[in-house]
Amino acid sequence: MLQKNTVAPDFTLFATPDQKITLSEFKGRNVILAFYPADWSPVCSDQMALYNEMLKYFKKYDAEIFGISVDSKWCHLAFSQSRNLHFPLLADFEAKGEIAKKYGVYNDEEGECNRALFVINKDGIIQWSYLSPTAINPGADGILEALETLNTK
Repeated sequence: MLQKNTVAPDFTLFATPDQKITLSEFKGRNVILAFYPADWSPVCSDQMALYNEMLKYFKKYDAEIFGISVDSKWCHLAFSQSRNLHFPLLADFEAKGEIAKKYGVYNDEEGECNRALFVINKDGIIQWSYLSPTAINPGADGILEALETLNTK
C-alpha cells in the first residue's frame, strides 16, 4: 500500500457511462480516494452513505472525494442512483483492478479492492493512507484529521 509522501499515481477512470475523470485534473485541490470492495454490500453501502453526508465537511477543506471499486460504470450508476450519492464512483473495471494495484490495495484472492483510504494534497502527494479491515466501515475521522493537518501547513 502506498504511503505518505508518495506521488499519487495518475489515472483516468469512468465516472459515468459516458464521462471519465482523470486524477491529475484535480491538482490544486485536495483529493480523497476511497477504495472499497463492491457496490451493494452492506458495509460499502454504509461507508458511501456516510461520505455522502460528509461532503460539506470535505468541501471546507477544498477536497473532492471519489469512491473506487472494480464494479462496472453501469453498476456504479445504479448503485449511486439508488443511494442518492453526490460524488463520483469510479470504475476500476478494465483492466480489472489496475488502479487498485498501482495503489497497492488490490485483493487478488477476492478479485476486488481492499477497503482503503488515501488523502492526496494539492500537489498530488499522498499525505495519509489507511487500510481498513474489509468488514469494518473506516468512517471519516481519519480523513478529517488528515485534511485538518493539510490545512495547518
